[in-house]
Amino acid sequence: MDQRNNRLGWLFTSPYLIYSIVFFFIPLIWTFFLSFTDWNLIKPVFNFKGISNFTDALRSPSVHAAFWNTYRFMLIFVPIVTALAVGVAVLVHGLSRFKGLFLIGFFLPYLSSGVVSALIVKGLLSYTSPVNTALRGLGLDIDWLGTPFTALMIVGLILAWKFTGYYALIITSGLESIDKEVYEAAAIDGVKDSQRFWRITLPLLYPSLYTTLILAFGVTFGIFTEVYQLTGGGPGNATNTWQMEIFKQAFSNLQSGYASAVALLASIATFISIYVIRKLLEVWGKRNGWV
Repeated sequence: MDQRNNRLGWLFTSPYLIYSIVFFFIPLIWTFFLSFTDWNLIKPVFNFKGISNFTDALRSPSVHAAFWNTYRFMLIFVPIVTALAVGVAVLVHGLSRFKGLFLIGFFLPYLSSGVVSALIVKGLLSYTSPVNTALRGLGLDIDWLGTPFTALMIVGLILAWKFTGYYALIITSGLESIDKEVYEAAAIDGVKDSQRFWRITLPLLYPSLYTTLILAFGVTFGIFTEVYQLTGGGPGNATNTWQMEIFKQAFSNLQSGYASAVALLASIATFISIYVIRKLLEVWGKRNGWV
């Protein structure tokens, strides 16, 4: 019986295992191999270069920019999207009717094409757009995508607009799981309505907030479409990201071996950063008694 159950278990998990092998493990091994070669994506020639791809990447200004820009995007994107998601979730949770309809409306940007969204924003912020024409009439001539700070802000705000509805769904589910008797007991104990959110709702939302924050931090390591369409990593390397750097090296400079090394460094940076962030969030939760 146990052997039969084991066979059934392997049978049902086999599609995911096959998917993981084909689309994760084999590409990972291939990337690891390429990172030690000078393959140029075109010729079937693989000259061994040792660790020179990694040492070159660690000295590269554009790789340094991709590393630091990830954390700059975090500082912009994570607080904004978290605050918006919590605000939307609280507002929708307070509705007596049509909660699902409003949540779907906020969720729609997440389903929209990043290319289309970026192109619309690029058109709105172009020099001849009605927005910039009106601003120049007021004496404000702003190069939105040509200034490092504003370019970072624009990309961060687009991502926040896109992911707010998705994270609001997670937080709304957390709000729905809070028993109303908790609020009734708090009211009896004298907790004011103005204190209810900070003392009751937010601590009980910790599991949902934890998930949302981890997902939000993870997004910043995979930014590509918006940067590619709006800035190409510029001005300079002000908005260059890991994905943008890998793309440029592999497909523009035809240095796929070097790009593979950058991809592995990006994976290491992502793993370490998310691990540290998880531990910090867990410590924060325990210190406040939320866990």
